[in-house]
Amino acid sequence: MRVLVVEDHVWLADSVARVLRREGMAVDVAYDGTEALDRTVEVDYDVVVLDRDLPGVPGDEVCRRLTREPLRTRVLMLTAAGAVADRVRGLTLGADDYLPKPFAYPELVARVRALGRRSQPAVPPVLVRGDLALDPAHRIATRAGVRLALNPKELAVLEHLLAAQGRVVSAEELLDRVWDRAADPFTTTVKATMNRLRAKLGEPPVIETVPRAGYRI
Repeated sequence: MRVLVVEDHVWLADSVARVLRREGMAVDVAYDGTEALDRTVEVDYDVVVLDRDLPGVPGDEVCRRLTREPLRTRVLMLTAAGAVADRVRGLTLGADDYLPKPFAYPELVARVRALGRRSQPAVPPVLVRGDLALDPAHRIATRAGVRLALNPKELAVLEHLLAAQGRVVSAEELLDRVWDRAADPFTTTVKATMNRLRAKLGEPPVIETVPRAGYRI
């Protein structure tokens, strides 16, 4: 899942980004509304976590511009104002969800995941292919009933492949959806992660390499 965090308080923005990355999400950060709009032109984000009180272009205007475009991006608005009227205004601007500050990180993660599912074609709550299963909500993958020791990035790659339901997924797509903008597209990052994932999945192999196309399960 690709997420953009838009928050002008640097420590909070970076903290939220760290929490979401630990959950296997690819996270970019923007510290003002102008930068946020520039990023959304470059990347098709699944979820934008958007503070309402931003320098440059205000958060309300960022939300309005994002939601008037035919994008699949979902918007979670953050604000220090917790009154019902403020929540209603945020939602009428087109936001998909609303979370007042201060918030608990587990709730933030749960809301981002829920919105991310809504931005994608419907998939089962537990992804299953043969004896391989992955529960995205609890970040648990098993094969033949045995839990796999996967790191967050390996879990994210496996989740994307399983959600593709047999479709071939290119290395470029994986780099775009699983890694953030800091990833170098000219490195062997995807190949190295795929090799580690294959080793941990064991035999018989379940990930197929399709020459000049990508990977599929």
